[in-house]
Amino acid sequence: MHYVNEEFSEDEKTMLRPYFTNLEGPVFALVNLPEVVKGALFARYSRTEKSLRRLFLDEFVSDLDLTGDLTVDATVGLKRAEELYDRVFLEYGDDSVAQLGGVHLACEQASNILTKILEWGRLMAYLEQSTRYITYDSRFGGLYRYVRPPSVLKSPLGARYVSDIDSLFDDYAACLPQLTDWARERFPKSPGDSDFVYKQSIKAKACDLARGILPAATVSNVGIYGTGQSFEALLLRMRAHVLPEARSYAEMILTELRKAIPSFLSRVDLPDRGIAWSTYLSEQQSATEEIVGKLFTNEAVETEASVILTDFDPEGEDKVLAAICFSHLDLPDATIRERVARLGADEKVAVLKAYVGDRLNRRHRPGRAFERTDYRFDVVCDYGAFRDLQRHRMLTIDWQKLSPHHGYDRPDALVDAGVADIFDRAMDRSADLYTDLSEWFPVEAPYAVSLAYRIRFSMQMNAREAMHLLELRTSPQGHRSYRVVAQQMHQLIAEQAGHRALAEAMKFVDHETYDLERLESARAAEAKRAISQA
Repeated sequence: MHYVNEEFSEDEKTMLRPYFTNLEGPVFALVNLPEVVKGALFARYSRTEKSLRRLFLDEFVSDLDLTGDLTVDATVGLKRAEELYDRVFLEYGDDSVAQLGGVHLACEQASNILTKILEWGRLMAYLEQSTRYITYDSRFGGLYRYVRPPSVLKSPLGARYVSDIDSLFDDYAACLPQLTDWARERFPKSPGDSDFVYKQSIKAKACDLARGILPAATVSNVGIYGTGQSFEALLLRMRAHVLPEARSYAEMILTELRKAIPSFLSRVDLPDRGIAWSTYLSEQQSATEEIVGKLFTNEAVETEASVILTDFDPEGEDKVLAAICFSHLDLPDATIRERVARLGADEKVAVLKAYVGDRLNRRHRPGRAFERTDYRFDVVCDYGAFRDLQRHRMLTIDWQKLSPHHGYDRPDALVDAGVADIFDRAMDRSADLYTDLSEWFPVEAPYAVSLAYRIRFSMQMNAREAMHLLELRTSPQGHRSYRVVAQQMHQLIAEQAGHRALAEAMKFVDHETYDLERLESARAAEAKRAISQA
């Protein structure tokens, strides 16, 4: 895989070496920095086109005291006493030891296919570069920002792949200024808004509308914080993955992590440990795909966007009420269930109301009793929205292969802005490239699929996670695509499942529609800045 190496002056390299485990590659760990600095770097990461090392030089290094650090060279690995970890971790197999050391890892120039693989683990923290705040019309190292798989480039389809993907980026770049002009005309600046707030909101609107053209090959930067144990699990999965980009990227991650937490990752490439585990995962996936392929026909049909509640518990509300009461009683669980079932409607409402309490904002959430009932949804929506919903890893989410087979979503605003023809031609080009690639490169073919194309996925969640997801993803600043999905989920919980009391407890689910989604959040952010600077 080809990656663009950044160039730094000798003075810049001197400042970077103590804090980054390499200065060239797309994967590197952060070391020797205060936790608050690493967190702030990652927080800034999602809203900037800059790489993390460049961001550090431009916006952070001037505020740090580098005295004493410049003699350290993190790029050659860190010397540390690890005998205790080696003995406990390897000799006694105490996996919990690997939960005690964590690393901030930067993963840059990763495709939008790879980012979903990186973000699979539940017990890690992620921040991803956002297509809503960053334009992709500029080039990095003279090239548009997308992956170029070596196997495809070496084939007769190589020149076609580069030409078609470049054309998708050209179309994106052509649409952006037209969409920006349309948004300015459609949403005039209010007298009370600053130029900064207005420009940010208009830019976000234009990016929201144009991002559907970008292919899944588009690269992103992902910041990850995790323990040694969670990184080990990530590497085992990636080393077994069918996507070559994932396997090669895993080796870069392992190299950099071994400069920071080598003992925690000592099992990854041992023949009877990590290699055996990855082999098991690979064989299990291959065998399952083979048997499913024999037993089921897979007919590709275009599917409208939809949210379907496929499974729920009709007694879910009573079970939640029993779980609420459990810790306050000395009775068996089954007995509590029986008594809850005999309560009157007003009594049940009173118990739930007491447990939910007076929620002042969406961060005030009731406890684990809400985990007693589950909902399973079958969702078809555009891949751009899926990328945002996939980040809710505490629930159970799984998805089918990305392809053009379910059709695409085209926002009405593209017609109003006069760019619908460009958009539709881009969708046709994306689908044609996918079709030709899929014959010879079925694993790499999804790289060609634009983010506006739909994907089918399932989401299974308990009521507590539903409260978190639905209230967050219907907030006014959210993207229209995933707001609609979350709104429909909330309706189905209330109406189809009949869990009206639980749905009512999710009081911060917002069913309104907004034309300029980022405006209110931009105003709030500016107000906070004004207070902090006062």
